[in-house]
Amino acid sequence: MKQVLIRGGGVVVADVPAPTAGPRSVLVRVAWSCVSAGTEGASVAMSGLPLYRRALKQPEHARRVLEIARNEGFARTYKRVRGLLSAGLPTGYSAAGIVVAVGPEVEGFAVGDRVACAGGGLANHAELIDVPVNLVVRVPDGVELDDAATVTLGSIALQGVRRAGPTLGEAVGVIGLGILGQLTVQLLRANGCRALVTDLDPARVAQAVAHGGEDASGDFAERVRALTEGFGADAVIVTAATPSSEPMHDAAQACRKRGRVVIVGDVGLELRRSDLYEKELDVVMSTSYGPGRYDDVYELEGQDYPVGYVRWTENRNMAEYLRLLGARAIRLDGLERRTYVVDEAQRAYDEKPLLALLEYPDRADAAQRTVRLRTLPAREGVVRVALVGAGSFAQGTHLPNLLKLRDRFQVRAVVSRTGASAKGIADRAEAAYATTDLDEVLADEDIDLVLVSTRHDLHAEQALRALRAGKHVFVEKPLALSEEELEQIEAFYADRDAPLLMTGFNRRFSPAIARAREVLAGRTTPLVADYRMNAGYLPLDHWVHGREGGGRNIGEACHVYDVFDALVDGAEVESIVARSIRADGERLAANDNFTATIGYADGSICSLTYTALGNRDHPKERMEVYADGTVLSLDDYKSLTVAGRGSGWRGATQQKGHLEELESLAHAIREGGEWPISLEQQLLAMRIAFGVEEQIRS
Repeated sequence: MKQVLIRGGGVVVADVPAPTAGPRSVLVRVAWSCVSAGTEGASVAMSGLPLYRRALKQPEHARRVLEIARNEGFARTYKRVRGLLSAGLPTGYSAAGIVVAVGPEVEGFAVGDRVACAGGGLANHAELIDVPVNLVVRVPDGVELDDAATVTLGSIALQGVRRAGPTLGEAVGVIGLGILGQLTVQLLRANGCRALVTDLDPARVAQAVAHGGEDASGDFAERVRALTEGFGADAVIVTAATPSSEPMHDAAQACRKRGRVVIVGDVGLELRRSDLYEKELDVVMSTSYGPGRYDDVYELEGQDYPVGYVRWTENRNMAEYLRLLGARAIRLDGLERRTYVVDEAQRAYDEKPLLALLEYPDRADAAQRTVRLRTLPAREGVVRVALVGAGSFAQGTHLPNLLKLRDRFQVRAVVSRTGASAKGIADRAEAAYATTDLDEVLADEDIDLVLVSTRHDLHAEQALRALRAGKHVFVEKPLALSEEELEQIEAFYADRDAPLLMTGFNRRFSPAIARAREVLAGRTTPLVADYRMNAGYLPLDHWVHGREGGGRNIGEACHVYDVFDALVDGAEVESIVARSIRADGERLAANDNFTATIGYADGSICSLTYTALGNRDHPKERMEVYADGTVLSLDDYKSLTVAGRGSGWRGATQQKGHLEELESLAHAIREGGEWPISLEQQLLAMRIAFGVEEQIRS
């Protein structure tokens, strides 16, 4: 399918694999999408800046990149960021079309329904979009799909008006008459209010006046007072887009005492205390298109807010905007408007009309889920890989390592739920094809290894599907989220000469742990290990805590249980004792802060302290091991010191074993022999996690 991507200061229309309907989503064949000149134009301009200038403009992203660089090294981090940007970023967040499929958990929609869709990164400029159900609404009869494609912009304007709380007969100022401002004027008029308008462009003022606004351009504050018998505006809605803070000053000056200023546009916020204090003004922010925005439980998982408690969610705002269009209370026919076929998308961004719409003519091959990119030459002895899952970890860790090990691996295919991601990574890896269809690679006889790096709840299912297709499997941790899933994997290997399975327990392959195992080899006493993981806080609505992640004990602490198993060299587990802090239910999870002590048949005792209560400036992982008069101290996989016998290890950067585990995997597949981690130890690490989970939740 065709999709618009932002890249290098411009937009490109790329051919990418089409998506499918997710479990709680609706698959829509797009007829029209609406370009937001302000928001999207800013993203296009940002994409053309050098990295250092982007960092200055987006300090929150720069801080995260610096944190990664501190652990992984500047060169590796730079290549990671450059790779992400070179692939291109999806754009668009407002579209309309026809439903072609619905997810199994979706109710209320059917194939053939006319719908409008919202959501950044979801309602993209693309021929097919997979949109969560709470961001989809039916288009009423009488509303054309090109008008319905403005649903997100209309909902943003509607939410701004709601935040102003206007009552019948009030005078409300509107500063900035782009498309949001024009819609705001009409919504205020539909609400029985006067709309006093201003913009630097006289043509836009004229359009707003034609739809019921009153011209207050010039000295805005003075004009507003003149139009309101000297009282001033009851409220001012700022829909301008400028780094200047002058619109906020003008809004405050134009308000009456105890008036309201609502911020909808992206404007400077250097507020003057005297502007606000003397009139006791309320200044409020309007967040996009209503309650539910930025809440993954609402937007992605499809859980609605009860109407008795949240009357106007973003979905209900979307539906109301379309109703107003159908009732002709909102009209788009008098606004400056241009349409472009999707292949002309760059023109829409260059010309910047007030309202720009992209059209998507029907194409027979738009729904193709696989895009062939190149023919790969046959290479003797290399492991041919399908990378399944194109998230940040796969892009930042596995892909660079696979490319570094080109003499052992060849990336043949990339599979992702998002076609643009699959295509971008496949281009970076010089893969043969990109696809959103896992069955495509499972049926490919030229695939030796399936590397699963999707979200945790998909690991066991996708690993089993690949194994049953006769593929070797590398699956990121955790191997499974339940004992039932684990038993299915165990049963697959019963009395069977099956392909190799390896879970991504990378830490046992790190230089530090490898050296620790050498030092401990031949020990004559049990060992005592004390591992501390300063994990850092994640909000309870983060996906890791939900059903996709399984929680941090199962999802991350399983790494540590595998390290313990490696240190005791496969000794059987005799006991598990775990205890968590008392969770407050609002901020802290039981499986976020706990201790776990594992007793082994050889007498060894290994303890983990896992906490989200610490500080990220402190090292994340430290461990001390005591045995045979020797003390080993691990410092965040940057060094291992040994007191007693033998030498330690020190690295220039943090090395957690990701490269080494792939080297070991390649050797096992090509040469045969023992697996890098035995099936028994892979199952054991997960069963320890399940045992700990049961105790800390009971």
